[in-house]
Amino acid sequence: MSINWPRFVDLINANQRFLLTSHIRPDCDALGSELGMAAVLETLGKEVRIVNGQETPPNLSFIDPQQRIMKLGADVQIEELRDSDVLMVLDTSAWAQLGPMGEVLKSLDATKIILDHHVSQDDLGAEPFKNTSAEATGRLVVEAADALGVELTPEMAAPLFAALSTDTGWFRFPSTDSETYRIAARLVDAGACPADIYRELYERNSCGRMRLRGEVLARINLVNDGKLGHTYVLKSDFDRLQALPSDTEDLVNLVLEIDGTQAAVIFIELVENTSFKVSFRSRCKLDCSQVAGHFGGGGHKAAAGATIEGKLAELQTSVLDAVRAGMT
Repeated sequence: MSINWPRFVDLINANQRFLLTSHIRPDCDALGSELGMAAVLETLGKEVRIVNGQETPPNLSFIDPQQRIMKLGADVQIEELRDSDVLMVLDTSAWAQLGPMGEVLKSLDATKIILDHHVSQDDLGAEPFKNTSAEATGRLVVEAADALGVELTPEMAAPLFAALSTDTGWFRFPSTDSETYRIAARLVDAGACPADIYRELYERNSCGRMRLRGEVLARINLVNDGKLGHTYVLKSDFDRLQALPSDTEDLVNLVLEIDGTQAAVIFIELVENTSFKVSFRSRCKLDCSQVAGHFGGGGHKAAAGATIEGKLAELQTSVLDAVRAGMT
């Protein structure tokens, strides 16, 4: 799916005040895309604010050294955002993922646009600029800069490299192609330092995160002759292990490191005995986006997620049955 960049450029050039947002439980692609796009727009003389429904996870705070990403309700109120000309949603097309910023999207009298690479989508009442074959929204921000005639700068390059590298599993997911490396090279040429970004992402774990990782590994259960692995995190684990909810990021990928495993699922308890965030990963015919969509979520073929109501034992039965069906 190609993006109508001339239309995107017209919308940018016709407006001055931009509000950028992304999904709750923000990852590097969300945060990096917001920061990269903000720098692109400010190069053009635009006024930009970045506001999310949840605060930036502590382990990802390095991506925003100037601490310019605001949290709705804490750093800024809805009324202060009503002068925005354009509300741009990056890296999601789903109401459920917007959290408190969903109310902003509904209530603001502004032009609303989406820049995203996910397959699943809701009708957000916004004009979509989507390319579902793109490996990361960060790549789309680079393409937007090109379309707008903006030269990449170090301020753009660092967060966009973090976005691109993390959404490709540090360039090892099947979504990575030769163009991915060409864009990565451009970002390095523009000032991104891969070694520094890797160190911040993967070599500064808290003791709590490491303890949580051990717990997740100890709970892995293999079924389907070892082809499907699943594990879980309970809400009580965070206090007990002195870990944070954001420490669950990417833990599902540990299951896929087991030889012979083709699909992985992790259940992360959000509300005790009430709801779970469920993440799916696949390196087989299983389409994670279809399984997640069945439970009201979405994502990509190889990686997707959903928030599901229910108790752990019940969800393990229903979700794993659906995954098994998708693997056959």
